[in-house]
Amino acid sequence: MAEKIQMKTPLVEMDGDEMTRVIWQWIKDILITPYVDLKSEYYDLGLVHRNETDDKVTFESAEAALKYGVAVKCATITPNAARMPEYNLKEMWKSPNGTIRAIMDGTVFRAPILVKGITPYIPTWTKPITIARHAYGDVYKNVEMQVPAGGKAELVYTDADGNVTKETIHEFKGDGIIQGLHNRDESISSFARACFNYALDTHQDIWFATKDTISKKYDHRFKDIFAEIFENEYKEKFEAAGIEYFYTLIDDAVARVIRSEGGYIWACKNYDGDVMSDMVATAYGSLAMMTSVLVSPDGKYEYEAAHGTVQRHYYKYLKGEETSTNSVATIFAWTGALRKRGELDELPELMAFADKLEKATVETIEDGIMTGDLYLLSKLENKKKVNTKEFLEAVNEKLASLM
Repeated sequence: MAEKIQMKTPLVEMDGDEMTRVIWQWIKDILITPYVDLKSEYYDLGLVHRNETDDKVTFESAEAALKYGVAVKCATITPNAARMPEYNLKEMWKSPNGTIRAIMDGTVFRAPILVKGITPYIPTWTKPITIARHAYGDVYKNVEMQVPAGGKAELVYTDADGNVTKETIHEFKGDGIIQGLHNRDESISSFARACFNYALDTHQDIWFATKDTISKKYDHRFKDIFAEIFENEYKEKFEAAGIEYFYTLIDDAVARVIRSEGGYIWACKNYDGDVMSDMVATAYGSLAMMTSVLVSPDGKYEYEAAHGTVQRHYYKYLKGEETSTNSVATIFAWTGALRKRGELDELPELMAFADKLEKATVETIEDGIMTGDLYLLSKLENKKKVNTKEFLEAVNEKLASLM
């Protein structure tokens, strides 16, 4: 066996839950540690340990990601009522992803992994579309009320000197509902810079879409901040790189996206990004084939898979039954983190290893060896469904030949 590839700086490793936690260990054992002398600062974000530490471990892992600049995260459980007795929880802990996004002030970029044999539902999409999702405010930080008939709802703002500004929202003749949304200029600015930096980093055009014709203050503020930052800080860099930024209304963006060939970044507000990333993932074929990276405005990266913990397969695994769980997005979370670590530390061997592991993964599927979800989607004639571990071992055979 050749000497292992050395690392200079650790990357932050955030372990997770259920079936993805099992796969996480297998990926390390089969595909990474035989080739790389892995340096990582480990944080256990499994629900059991989050509960034991009163969720402090999540905050510590995010701080570590800011310190080291590169992290890789396994899928984690965001508990609902059913999980409380199952895991004997002290409280219904918040989404680790939400906590990490807030601490890193990050923007989420999600893109599909394309393989031969799986044709997108929109056949013109020959290149990946990356969704950039703002991760603060809007409906995720909303305040809402159900109200009885015969009252007036007002938007009231009291400034630092006690001056009050009021706007009537609605006078209710019947029962109704009200929702208050907010955002911060600082967060929108971070979102814009993360988007522009990522476009330069990946050498792609970037579109930003909201509905400023209807939301003349709220959405317009996003549009103005993006335009101002682009003009003052990024215009010349974009021209030098030969890429472009443009703003469009979100309904126009949808029409353009459907007719396009892909190959660009589509930046969306928080809720729009939530919806559109699932639409894009499904249209490309599978949520299990989506990469996801959280990028802070000052260029710190946290890589993860875009899917959940695959609970159904985990219960089968616990009973000793065979599972055929797709590990591709989790493999690509590792390759993304290793490549970025190699880039920042000027380690071409580590970057090349990440490229080879991705190539081996894609080629394994294109040779017809795949997990059950892809088997159902693939148009390849000589395809073979394998279990979770067999797939990783098949990837390793390819990887060993590439190394």
